[in-house]
This record gives sequence, C-alpha cells and structure tokens, in this order.
Amino acid sequence: MKDWAGTGRAYADSYASLCVGTAAFLLDELGEARGRTLLDVGSGTGSLSAAFAGAGWSVTGCEPEPTMREIASREHAGIPVVDGALPQLPFQDRAFDAVVANFVLNHVADPRMAARELSRVSADLVAATVWTNSPTWLWREVCDRAGLTPSAGDRLPPEKDFERTVDGFARMLDDAGWTGSRLSEVTWTWSAGAAALWVSAEGGIGGAGQFYRALDSSERGAFRAAFDAVCSERTVDGRVPLEHSAAMAIRSRR
Repeated sequence: MKDWAGTGRAYADSYASLCVGTAAFLLDELGEARGRTLLDVGSGTGSLSAAFAGAGWSVTGCEPEPTMREIASREHAGIPVVDGALPQLPFQDRAFDAVVANFVLNHVADPRMAARELSRVSADLVAATVWTNSPTWLWREVCDRAGLTPSAGDRLPPEKDFERTVDGFARMLDDAGWTGSRLSEVTWTWSAGAAALWVSAEGGIGGAGQFYRALDSSERGAFRAAFDAVCSERTVDGRVPLEHSAAMAIRSRR
C-alpha cells in the first residue's frame, strides 16, 4: 500500500481539493445534520470534515498520519482529530450517528475487515467511496509522453482485492456485511492548477508521486517536460479540467 508519511503539506496543496469533490454528494445522501455526530475516517488534512461541520454536523476526524493531523488541527481548529487507523478504530461500538470513509477502503490491506470496522462504530449511517476513474490516467499520459513505463502499482492479494467498479465495490461490501447498501457512481470535474498537480508528484502523493521519486535525474527531467506539455495542451482558462468518478456506498442500520 502507498506510503503517506510526511505528505501532509503536499496533499493539502494538491489532492485535498480533488478528494473533497465528493462532499456535496455525501452531504445529500446523509441528510440534514440535526445535531448528529459524524466520524470522518482517514480524514487527511480535514477538508471533508470541514464541509460536514459547515453543514451543522458535530464532526470528529480520525487520521493516522501526523503531518496530516497537524495541518487539519491548524487549518480547521474547531474540529477534533484523533490518531487512529483501520482496521482498529479507537472508539466504542456505535459511538457516532454516521461514519464516513472517503477514498480510504482503496488504501487498506483488508478492505472487508475495514468496512466491518466502519459499521461497528456507527449507530446508524455509514458511507464509503472508492475511485472508479482516478487521477492515474493523467499520469499514464505523462509517462507515455516521456517514454517511461508507469508503475503497475501495488495490488492486494486476490482474496483481499476487489474490482474497482460500482458492482465490484458492492460485492466486496456485501462480503463485509453491508447488505442493503445503496450504491451509485458520482462524477465531477476537478479544475486543477498545473502547479497543484506538480506539487502532488514532487511531494510523493499517491502512485504517481512515488513513481516520480524513484526516477533518476534524467528521467525526472523527461517526466517534468512531458508533464508541462500535457498540461499546456489541456489547460482551459488557466486550469486543467479533469473528470473523475467514484463509487459511493451508503448503508443504514435502520
């Protein structure tokens, strides 16, 4: 699985604004706050937690990476964030009215065990998202232009893995006991600045960032030149519009 150590600032300046693109969809599915409590698992630098808090939820973040927690605590000071990670969260059974894991189950070693743990700490609603069309395609284009072979990335053992589609996500969650879940696919456009995209690569974010960090100096030069060319071709009004999609699952105990 990917190494996120020390990436808090780079993530906040790049992919945080992409991943919070699911916020409107999740808020709509979970309904009005009505004083309810919510746990944001894998809360990163706090953007999704802040969106829910802004809608009236009483939010607690849960994030294992220290630099992510540091930024979340500084930039969203009114939202508590605790050190904790799947598959063993530091909370009692049914401790929160709702639990959200936004792009988390695609990063854990045992997605089914992690999904069961999300359910354990929820008194009612639990929601999760995974990529069905992720930023990976952009970086593949950069690698092709640079004459580099993109990394295949780490894969889970077959018995742990699942197909990254709505149906594949649904089957995995059924295995984890999320029977009766509502599944859908949501799509949005992330209009990113080229500078933010480059921060993600240079900062070691995700598979592309780890791939870049493993290159030698000449390969890095080719990668950067290809990146600049791709962004130049795709830029519209100073931004690079990139369409992304996610599978979203909502389960209720009631």
